[in-house]
Order: sequence, then C-alpha cells, then structure tokens
Amino acid sequence: MTAMLTALHGVPAYALGLVLTLILAAHLTPAHWWRRPTARGAAVLGGGTWAGGALLLYCFATAPVAPVAAPLIASDVPEQQTGTPPPAAGARYRVYRDLNVRGAAGVGAARLAVVPQGALVAATGAHEGDWWQITYASGTSRQTGWASSLWLRRPGERENEQTGQD
Repeated sequence: MTAMLTALHGVPAYALGLVLTLILAAHLTPAHWWRRPTARGAAVLGGGTWAGGALLLYCFATAPVAPVAAPLIASDVPEQQTGTPPPAAGARYRVYRDLNVRGAAGVGAARLAVVPQGALVAATGAHEGDWWQITYASGTSRQTGWASSLWLRRPGERENEQTGQD
C-alpha cells in the first residue's frame, strides 16, 4: 500500500483527496447539506479535496526532509558554507554589475554610492558573511563601504549570468 501511495502525483492524489472528502463528508456532516447543491457543499468538497490531495502529496510523494537549524545572521555561517572565500586585504576585484556600496553590511543599510560596472575595487579584508568591506574611487579620493560579494569578480574571472542588484 505504501509503495502505491509513494507513486502518487498530481491528479491521482487530488482524486483520492476527493474520494476521502466525500467519505468524510457523508459521515461527519448533516445529511440535509447534500440534498441540493449549495455554496457550503462546494466549499466543503473543494477545500477537502485540496487539503486531502496536498496532504497526500506532502506525506507520500516526497522524501521527508530533516529540518536544518539556520544561523540567525550571515556572519554565523562558516566560510565553507557561504560559497565565497573571505576577501584578502588589498585584493582587487572587478564590479560585475552596477554595485550599490552601503554604509553597513545588508540591503537595509544606507546607500553611499553606486560603483559602475567594470570598475576596480579593493577589499579591506573585513567581511560579514557575503558582505565585504571595500574601498572604491570616488572622484579624486578613496572611500570605504560595504558591498555584496556576489557582484565582485577577480580580474579575468568569467562572469556568471546573475541578475538583479544587491
């Protein structure tokens, strides 16, 4: 029986959900609800079919996934899990797309400047998860701010097809 249920997908799961809803509705609701079609009856059948089908798909069509405790802040993630190595102080990077430089790590921080695509920036070595502190040219001086490492490439590194902006 379990092997049969694990093969359920989409339409068969919702069809079985409808059958289970009809059986439960016949036993758990007053008989006068079903003498003529009503909005209440349609809501019971529709809601029961959706809930039963979704429950069957959830329980039997997918392997159970163990919950994983996520860190509360990005800086709690070990470097090997973030996908980007920590920046070396003084390392230079090319801006992949127009880059928002922020006053602190995170998209909620104030935007200090926008560094154009192709410009070179240097890492200070400080980082919070995927947010790196960088120095960039602003007119004739160098300024410091925070940027998402997702928009930085080593000179000569091939560009990935990512869209959007930090």
